[in-house]
Amino acid sequence: MFGRRKDGRVLKQIDPMIAITPYLMPMRCDAQVMLDLKADYEKLARYITEKGAEGHKITFTELIIAAYVRVIADLPEVNRFVANKRIYARTELAVSFALLKDTAEPGAIEENTVKCFFNPRDTIFDVSDKVKALINENRREEADNLTIKLTRLLLNPILANTIVTIAKFLDRYGILPKFLMDALPFHTSMFLTNMASIGMPAVKHHIYNFGTTSQFISIGAVERSVVPGPDGKPQRKRMLPLGIVADERICAGAVYAKMVARFNELMNNPALLEVPPESVQFEEGLEYDEKGLIKRRKTQKQQPSVSA
Repeated sequence: MFGRRKDGRVLKQIDPMIAITPYLMPMRCDAQVMLDLKADYEKLARYITEKGAEGHKITFTELIIAAYVRVIADLPEVNRFVANKRIYARTELAVSFALLKDTAEPGAIEENTVKCFFNPRDTIFDVSDKVKALINENRREEADNLTIKLTRLLLNPILANTIVTIAKFLDRYGILPKFLMDALPFHTSMFLTNMASIGMPAVKHHIYNFGTTSQFISIGAVERSVVPGPDGKPQRKRMLPLGIVADERICAGAVYAKMVARFNELMNNPALLEVPPESVQFEEGLEYDEKGLIKRRKTQKQQPSVSA
């Protein structure tokens, strides 16, 4: 309350044009911007094959997450969120995603939603290990994390309406208990869905008004496209489509442009993700501890980056 939250620190030194946007667009559905990206599937597939031969089993999902984590290391503004018309620097770096559970009944489909926490210094190998451990823990048929247990409590419509109304009120004023924020997939830096795993194209999924999600990325089924080759002549290639929906209120458009450029660079050269970043950028005197959480720096405050 009063600008204090367990999952973020309110930003005081911020471009006035950015600070006013939550008042003009109070809900995330007001401020959604949508983008299509296409990564070189063949280049990523070759990289995954090469790492497999070295004993590292890496997936496309893990590459997308690792690239996102590296973007946050370079552009901390992308990890902001809006709550109650105020802009916060998030005190964690998390990615939520849904996974299909292993079921004994053939043809049965049961989902689980999980959230994985990262440090911006993580490499692709760190990200891969964390994601695999979380998936193995939550994919079992009998696995019931706190998210599943909470949703089962809300099967009664009257109870659901009451609890959700209270949760929205507590979340708006920053007094929702931290254990609930950790359990709910809506309080996350980015939500990821892999539509390719079920043969679907990339979608532009809305970002939720409840919670603090600022980006939603969808991975679609591989597409065949005609693109310019090195010699300028057209050539056929397989591309991995990505649908991105972002909250435009958290930073300047120029920052999002840098995000897309950096993301493309990492997708075209995934080997860059094998080593930690040379430096990690911070906002308003904040830094990451060894667990990946943001804490207040003891040294002099760093001036906020200038938005174009």
